[in-house]
Amino acid sequence: MDQTEILGRVEHTLLTPTATWEQVQALCDEGKQFGAAAVCIPPRFVKRAGDYVGNSIKVCTVIGFPNGYATPEVKVFEAEDAIRNGADEIDMVINQGLAKSGDWEGLLAEIRAVKASCNGRILKVIIETCNLTYDEKVALCRVVSMSGADFIKTSTGFASGGATVEDVKLLREHVSPDVRVKASGGIRSFEQAQALIEAGADRIGASALIALAKQ
Repeated sequence: MDQTEILGRVEHTLLTPTATWEQVQALCDEGKQFGAAAVCIPPRFVKRAGDYVGNSIKVCTVIGFPNGYATPEVKVFEAEDAIRNGADEIDMVINQGLAKSGDWEGLLAEIRAVKASCNGRILKVIIETCNLTYDEKVALCRVVSMSGADFIKTSTGFASGGATVEDVKLLREHVSPDVRVKASGGIRSFEQAQALIEAGADRIGASALIALAKQ
């Protein structure tokens, strides 16, 4: 797999709290130039970025980010606001406390509510694998498969760990065939990205790969 093929699966990402419009604009330009699948940006910039890129690249944003402990009602509002502003894709963080307490019905209800608010747009569910046991990851694969979400995603990139080959393999094995896998967090080389794709990742969330391609 060459760099162009890998970049075609990359969501070029900028989610730092200090991100400026000038940086987001540059991110959009780079994403278009290198054929990225999408740009992933803070909610504040979604409308401006959508107006800037038109239909030339998908715009993704995050809700409940990065901790996931907002109420379902707040997450639904965030998703609806992002969609009104023109977001093509939504990445939501689950309530990890519900996972830790085994409240799978509560998690299923939360994800379904957000999915319904997405109005047909793609929803990716971030489970933060580094904070979960093996059994919790398997259970979340089942929950996400039942929820109607489009992707299960490894990480926010803001926790203690990111995507691993082992976790991507686990997610791909246990999630339903119609749910795709997004690997994100700490992906800093094309070799790493390729290994994750070979393990079953359909998308790669990364901030470093296009910078490497530019070199």
